[in-house]
Amino acid sequence: MKTIKGPGIFLAQFISDQAPFNGLKASCEWAASLGYKGVQLPTLDPRFIDLKLAAESQTYADELSGTVRAAGLEITELSTHLQGQLVAVNPVYDTLFDGFAPEAVRGNPVARQAWATQQLVYAAKASRRLGLAAHATFSGALAWPYVYPWPQRPAGLVEEAFAELGRRWRPILDKFDAQGVDLCYEIHAGEDLHDGISYERFLTEVNDHPRACLLYDPSHFVLQCLDYLAYIDIYHERIRAFHVKDAEFNPTGRQGVYGGYQPWLERAGRFRSLGDGQVDFKAVFSKMAQYNYPGWAVLEWECALKHPEDGAREGAQFIKDHLIRVTDRTFDDFAASGVDNAQNRKLLGL
Repeated sequence: MKTIKGPGIFLAQFISDQAPFNGLKASCEWAASLGYKGVQLPTLDPRFIDLKLAAESQTYADELSGTVRAAGLEITELSTHLQGQLVAVNPVYDTLFDGFAPEAVRGNPVARQAWATQQLVYAAKASRRLGLAAHATFSGALAWPYVYPWPQRPAGLVEEAFAELGRRWRPILDKFDAQGVDLCYEIHAGEDLHDGISYERFLTEVNDHPRACLLYDPSHFVLQCLDYLAYIDIYHERIRAFHVKDAEFNPTGRQGVYGGYQPWLERAGRFRSLGDGQVDFKAVFSKMAQYNYPGWAVLEWECALKHPEDGAREGAQFIKDHLIRVTDRTFDDFAASGVDNAQNRKLLGL
């Protein structure tokens, strides 16, 4: 068994124009002061990483790693969540998702997709230069507007959406394979890969590609009323990244899963800071240890109530307290009889 690495923290939700959240060095020093051992880096802000340069220059990649190590941290993974989203966008979302892309490709879905695809290719190469084994992203979505079948979905609509999703992602997965890096899709509402069934559909379209892996985040499954522990039992061989995020689901006679268009604070299902929600993290960490999860436990702070800095401070200790230092022996070894194979055969009457 492996001891999970951590605690790590995803920096995306903390980036701002205010110190210490306006640059990599200061952000790493802040994270280290709270007890974190690793940082997951978003890749769109040049104050934190020049993704193209990291893909092309080993010198720059080494300098980037050096900045993080100087604070006593490691890079856990790079993240292209926003770029991955743009690999597949249903036209209904074009205007909103254009904000994730540079101005030069806005209003041009074909150019935007090409830009996003290139970003993923850079991420694969940068991850290798940084010595990383896994990468975090979103799948994007073509079929999501049709998630609830009313009006009835036309025959073949979902099948064609996933076929196209596979066509777009297969070359990217091959690029990650060439670099020896697992591409981990965060299974998430708003993505075509939003639960186990949709992930399995995608695997079929990419011929069970060995790099088509998973970022596990139980909070999204609480909001879907999906069994997040059984999910680990089913998909543990593909889980290569882990967001530690809490959530709660408290339906009433007035609202349930869909939330009635309420803001996050008023929804029946909402994300919470670690320990304030309903996720059974003792069971989650136990299963991850049981199945030899090889990576990091990374805090993703999203909470409708608590200040992010408080969530980060509490989260470091929360993750540390849940990390299981796995045993190198069996508890009943003291009672071993030392019987040899000949004696075993005798005991069996052989």
